[in-house]
Amino acid sequence: MIGFLGEYEVTIDPKGRFLVPAALKKQLAEEGAHQFVINRGLDSCLSLYPMESWDPLYAKISKLNDFDSKASAFKRRFLNGASKVELDSAGRLLLPKNLMNYAKLEKDAVLVFVGDKIEIWDKIKYKEFFESFSQEEFKIMANEVMGSKSES
Repeated sequence: MIGFLGEYEVTIDPKGRFLVPAALKKQLAEEGAHQFVINRGLDSCLSLYPMESWDPLYAKISKLNDFDSKASAFKRRFLNGASKVELDSAGRLLLPKNLMNYAKLEKDAVLVFVGDKIEIWDKIKYKEFFESFSQEEFKIMANEVMGSKSES
């Protein structure tokens, strides 16, 4: 399983391309390192999955019961707009216009490496996300999500 680390600012050109940072390229597996699936994130961002992360996720989603209305709605919503993309010869990634519009990406963006995927945020929206809760609120959230040391 991939475990990306890091956060990098990138500039999106007028055609919707950005240069993939060398730090990301170094963290990708050699085989298939230039192919990804991109789709809408759960927040106001895009999620970029290397194929080795996307394939098992897609397999899990494909097994959801189409006759269950929640599962069907989730599948439709999650896969809506998902597109295969790959690095060009200059190491750039072209963002689909419909997904750029969803995430309100124009020029300045932030790539956030989150486990097995990369989130692509508008730089201002990313800053607002972090300013939306205090350090104390984050500590409470961390405790709720991760649990106390005695629970390990």
